[in-house]
Amino acid sequence: MRSWQVEHRRRTRHLIELGGLVVKAGIVDLTSDDRAMIYGALIWMAEKLNSEDGEPARELWAGKGKEAFAAEQETTTPTTSHPHQDRA
Repeated sequence: MRSWQVEHRRRTRHLIELGGLVVKAGIVDLTSDDRAMIYGALIWMAEKLNSEDGEPARELWAGKGKEAFAAEQETTTPTTSHPHQDRA
């Protein structure tokens, strides 16, 4: 595969993952899939991050995201009451 194809696939995957975050956060449902509203909210976020309040916003939003990923991990990770036993 050519290097430009590899890069194209990497970029496509990255964009799909970012779109998945928008869906996972509930933004699509909350905005009734209003693309202008979603884009406007993203512009507002970018402006906030570029302002003097950018660093506190980064810390707050990163913390919320980490908590959400951790909570999701807890609900999707199977738990067992039996210790793992090797089978011979």
